[in-house]
Amino acid sequence: MNNKDKFANYKAKVNDVIQNMIYELFKKQPENYIDWMIEYLEVRRAKHHVKATQSQQITYHISSEEENQDDVDEMEKTIKKEQQFRTSVSAEVYGLYNKKEDFKPRVIPKSQDLRERIENKLNGVFMFQALDQNERNIIIDAMEEKHFNPGDWIINQGDDGNELYVVAQGQLDCFRRFSKDQEPKLIKQYQSGDMFGELALLYNAPRAASIQSNTESVLFALDRSTFNAIVKEATIKRREHYEDVLSKVEILKSIDSYEKTQICDGLKEQHFKAQDYIIKEGEEGNKFYIVVKGTLIALKQNEEVLRYQSGDYFGELALLNQVPRQATIQAETDSVVVYLDYQAFIRLIGPIENILTRNAENYKKFVN
Repeated sequence: MNNKDKFANYKAKVNDVIQNMIYELFKKQPENYIDWMIEYLEVRRAKHHVKATQSQQITYHISSEEENQDDVDEMEKTIKKEQQFRTSVSAEVYGLYNKKEDFKPRVIPKSQDLRERIENKLNGVFMFQALDQNERNIIIDAMEEKHFNPGDWIINQGDDGNELYVVAQGQLDCFRRFSKDQEPKLIKQYQSGDMFGELALLYNAPRAASIQSNTESVLFALDRSTFNAIVKEATIKRREHYEDVLSKVEILKSIDSYEKTQICDGLKEQHFKAQDYIIKEGEEGNKFYIVVKGTLIALKQNEEVLRYQSGDYFGELALLNQVPRQATIQAETDSVVVYLDYQAFIRLIGPIENILTRNAENYKKFVN
């Protein structure tokens, strides 16, 4: 390896550490950010030492993004030089422009029909479901209807972001460039009712992907200021909660941070009392479940065949194979689960479908 290649390799490793640290910093926004960064780097140094010596005696707690060095961050683009960061974004991270008393919501005049169409779409987007009616009215007032033609680019990976979008109609393609030497890869499609562009607003990070319209499309756009004042804090707390849930699911450690975030957005939570049934053998299945808390048992012909605890998942067989439920799942203790419905499962679970299918072989001795 010549000096030029050595330098490029060294630069890539350094950038990887910096990108992960900046992403985590913007997401957590600690009050003492200097001490937080020092502690973060100390953990990374200790982990690197353990790997180098192949020691198995020390375990360090790190985030799911750090566990897998191959994970692709939301910030794929090389960190810009300090002077290239927008002053408004940097200040926003430390709260200078996030004070609600300084917020004056924008109001874009619109017909009653358009207001109802926007509200109908908001009802299906998790980020807006916890808002009260007054807050929803502020969001509806601030949203702008935008029209795009086939081939139009709505956002571009690496750019700064000032809006998020809810799809009113049309179909859009999402592309990500996983390294600067690779061509962008189509990773998913957005349809009516879907949302995108919120990552840049939530974490004050560059756009994580590029979105292109492949049909005549109509989007409802929400500006950064309204999002920060009304939605951001609750959304970050919800995301962090579900990211913690997903970090306990072994099979999800193989997917990157962006894909994990998309799964978080599709999750819904349910609570069950001891002895409640979550699913019953022979029923049609339309949900994939992950256990957050509690103990559940799988019953086949009223006999216990499996037990599930925090981090375990079930319900994928019916969705993967389009067959009735193969077992009954009952809560042994008070339990909490999160689930993806069928459409979200098909759309979001693609990166691990092969793993799910392979793991399903473990059930055959119980369901045959």
